[in-house]
Formats: sequence, C-alpha cells, structure tokens
Amino acid sequence: MTKMIAGQALVKVLEAWGVDHLYGIPGGSINHTVEGLYLEKDRMKYIQVRHEEVGALAAAADAKFNGTIGVSFGSAGPGATHLFNGLYDAKMDHVPVLALVGQVPQPTMNTNYFQEMDETPMFADVAVYNRTATTAEQLPYVVNQAIREAYEKKGPAVVIIPEDLSAKEIDYEPVKTPNTVANTFKQTIDPQAITATLKLLKAAKHPLVYAGRGLLGARDELVKFSETFNVPVMNTVPATGVMPTNHPNAIGTFGRLGTKSGFEALQHADLIFFLGSEFPFAGFWPKNVKIVQVNDRPYDIGKMVPIDYAVISDAKSYLTDMVATGESLPETAWLKANRTNKQNWDAWLKTRAEDDGDGLAPEAVMAKVASMVGPKDTYGVDTGNVSEWAVRGLPMDRQQKFALSGLFATMGFGLPAGLAGALSVPDAQAWSFSGDGGFAMVAPDLITEARYELPVINVVFSNRRFGFIYREQVDTKQHLYGVDLTDADWAKVAEGLGGIGFTVKNNQDVEDVFDQIKQLQAGGNKRPIVVNAVIKQDDPIGTAFMPLDPQLYGQVTVDEYAQANHIDVQQQPSLGELLRATGDNL
Repeated sequence: MTKMIAGQALVKVLEAWGVDHLYGIPGGSINHTVEGLYLEKDRMKYIQVRHEEVGALAAAADAKFNGTIGVSFGSAGPGATHLFNGLYDAKMDHVPVLALVGQVPQPTMNTNYFQEMDETPMFADVAVYNRTATTAEQLPYVVNQAIREAYEKKGPAVVIIPEDLSAKEIDYEPVKTPNTVANTFKQTIDPQAITATLKLLKAAKHPLVYAGRGLLGARDELVKFSETFNVPVMNTVPATGVMPTNHPNAIGTFGRLGTKSGFEALQHADLIFFLGSEFPFAGFWPKNVKIVQVNDRPYDIGKMVPIDYAVISDAKSYLTDMVATGESLPETAWLKANRTNKQNWDAWLKTRAEDDGDGLAPEAVMAKVASMVGPKDTYGVDTGNVSEWAVRGLPMDRQQKFALSGLFATMGFGLPAGLAGALSVPDAQAWSFSGDGGFAMVAPDLITEARYELPVINVVFSNRRFGFIYREQVDTKQHLYGVDLTDADWAKVAEGLGGIGFTVKNNQDVEDVFDQIKQLQAGGNKRPIVVNAVIKQDDPIGTAFMPLDPQLYGQVTVDEYAQANHIDVQQQPSLGELLRATGDNL
C-alpha cells in the first residue's frame, strides 16, 4: 500500500484503465482532484478547456473515435450543470464517458452553502451509474466501478466527490481484478436463425443491408457479406464509415442527410437486413418491406419499426456465421442498378462542387478536403447543414474516424470533437467541420487547441443563418424568424485566439488556401487553423423525399422537383427507371 491523497488515487484508477487525458476547469470543490492530476502530470495529461461543455463533448468524441472511455470534470454548481450537453450526447449515442463532479465538503452539505446543490438527482436521468462518494477510502473503488458500468451499459457514469474527501490521505492499493471492458467469449448464434434468414435472403429480389454503429469495427465482415451475397449496403449517419465509402456496394444513407441512391433503394427494397442499430427514422421506411433485425439487445428489437424476423446476436458474429455457410448469390440487376445510381449521384455532387458562378458551394470545400486527408485522419462534425455536406463528401475508405452528435444532435459538437481527435489519434490530422451557428457557441476553445499545440484544421461554413432550422421553417410554411445570423470574420477570430485564419469565397481561393495549409502542416505547424468558408445560401438538397420516378410520382411532380433542385433527369434517372431498363419491374 502507498499513502496518497484520495484525489491522486482516483487518477491512478483512470491510468489503470488506459486513460491518458481528461478535460475540465478547476474550482474550489474539485481542487484536490486537480491536485491529484498535478501529482500524476507525467502520466495523465490535463486539458484545461474554456467551458465544461466543451470538455464533456470532447470526452464523448474520444469515446466515439476510439471506443475507450472519455473523461471530463466540473466543479460544484455551474461546473456540474455545464457538463450536461456532453453527457446527454454520450447517453443517446451509447458511448462510455465518466464525469467527475465536485461537491462542497461533507460538513457543509445540506446547509445552503455556497454553490451547494443536491447533485445526485440532477444526473439521475442521464447517468447509467450515479454515485456520491461517502468516504475517502472508497473513492478509488467508486471510480473504478463507475468506469466498469460505463463500459458495460454504454453510457455516461457520474461520480460526485465532496471536496474534503479527495483531500484526505488514504492507503492506496491498485486493484488486482483485470480491467475487462468487453466480452471475449465467442458468441453462439442459433443455427435456425442463420438457416431462416438465409432462406429469406435467397427468396428476396431486392435485398438491402442497413448497418448501424453496432457494426463499427466489423468492416471486413460487412464487406465480405456484401460481396458474398451481392447485397447493396446502406448505413445510419452515426455509422458512417462502417462500410468503405468508396466501395461499389456502398450506396449511402437515408433521410435528410442522405443520398438519392439511399432514398430510392429503400423505395424498391423487398427485404432489409437491419443490423446493429436502433435507427429512430426507420419508422419512415416503406411499410411493405420485410425486415430482419439483428441486435444484441432484445429491448431494441422491433422498438423503432415492426420486424418480420428477429436475431438476438451481435451483428458482427451474425455476418460471420452467414458467410461461413459457404453459400453465395450472384450479381443481380438490382445490385448493378444501385451502383449506377450512386455513381450518378456522386457525379452530380462533383458538378455542384465545380460550379461557383453564383458563390462558393460547400461541396467544393469538401472535395478539396477529400483530396488531402490521410489514412488515419479524424473528422469532428457539427450539427446542421454541415452534417449533410460531411456525410456526403468526406472519405471513409481507410482508417479515418468520424464523430458527430447523432441522436442528441447538439450544435457546437464540431470543435470539441476536432480537439478530441487530435488527442485521440495524435499521429494523424484532426479536422473539425462546423456551421457559423454551431462554431459561435464554442469558438473560445480555439484557445485550448492553441495552448496544447494541437494543429486542428477547423472549417467553418459561413452562410449567415441557421441553415437547417431555416429549411424546417420553409418546409412547414412558418415565418422566417430567428434564423438569420450576424456575420463574423472567423479568420480574424482565429488569429485573436492563437490560431491561423484563412477566408475562402470561391473555388480558386479553396485551391490556394488549402495548398498553403498543406505546406504549413508539412512544415510542422503546431497552431490551430480556421478556414472561414463563405458559402452561398443555397440549401443542400434534402434527400428525405426525392420524387424522381415518374411511374411512382407522376411526370409533373418529377419535373417540378427536378427544376426546383437543378437536377437533370437525363443524367440522374431514378432507380426505378434504371431497373425497368433491365426488365426488373418489381
């Protein structure tokens, strides 16, 4: 045993779990935990953020990038309440994070003391584990247990620490139990489930895979399944990258952030393999399609959409067992038509990127970024229109990692995630992508990137409005109110906060500026970079509903939609037309 203050002992527990950095701001009620960080500064990197919300969001992004627990802390009162946004993001996207929350000393609790709050019930809704330490000696145990619960239940754990406890000296002995974070046993799947779903697959004419985050880390298995049975693959937005974006069988995603190829594939599918997801928008899928759902949580089976066959299994094991049957299916007109449809869509996006006659298109910025990214780069993506441009334009074809606020969809996620990417994958380039609305919420933490010499490339799409909300008001025929933004020069802001700023307004600017950035990074730049991309105010095309098939929607509707969205129907025929040209009339 070794004598040390409990604040240092809890940091040693974090180290034992492989945590090498955490985020937070000191305060009177958390200062002895900060003292523990100081005593362990050679082994634990403390990242001083400028707002606890940024620290909590960055911790959630750490977990999304690496699958390992992210950690942040805040002092009692406002420091604690500032953590909520990041904790709810972690809860809704099912990733493990730990929040260490300060509390006033035990003798002053329940006395209306300065910044005293009853914190345990505050976190009751968000936390999978929520405890207040009651003795200094138990503090390392409680933190250890919190981390276990966060991993096991895939969510945020909260440990509330009365300040006097972390200051007390205790006898610390490292725990001997191995820190197991995942089941290592081989899962056995009911052979009947394999036989039955294989039969369904063989009988289907238009099968489709819809892959969720449960398949992250199972790219090889998903590719093998798709190639063996010649099935096109879609993914949920948070699962971007689960299938290589440049694979010919990858056809994008569904919904407002999606692709034409994704929307139309769903309209013609007769069987969906719904794998490793609780995708909330599945309720908008066509009602006449059969669904096989594979999920390791029985609670999630059928939660979002009625299903025809349930397989309780992790999706990776299921795909492995399907391929192990030795069965295969040939390429079909269905698969080929979906490939062609996706290629046509990509060509249309390229055309948009090349045309800057009426202002800079965000697709042009994304296309230039795509030409520069390395094999292990990380992308932190904010909420809003920027999510659409990122999902459609960022390559996920090697070991790149993608993080956004999926189900919670909080604005301000991009910059903290870029910060986390630089720390989580230090041997690669970290990028963040934000709209001017989301970036304004968290811009001061450019100081954090500068302080720790994190050369994140932060791209800000400036269109002077809350674009996503603007479109919602237009679509619902409301008055346009509260969605306009006062402009700011984000390049100058970057310079004032310790970074390097650039502004781009046309395609030539994009080429010149990003070439300069490439040279800066190659020369060992250690300052954060902000690219203020002043884009035209055109909305990205919505893909939740794309009536381009005259047989389904009528020629008048098709013509009106195509004209409104600048689509040449000769170059973008519907999937239905592509199928009918092959004689496939399902």
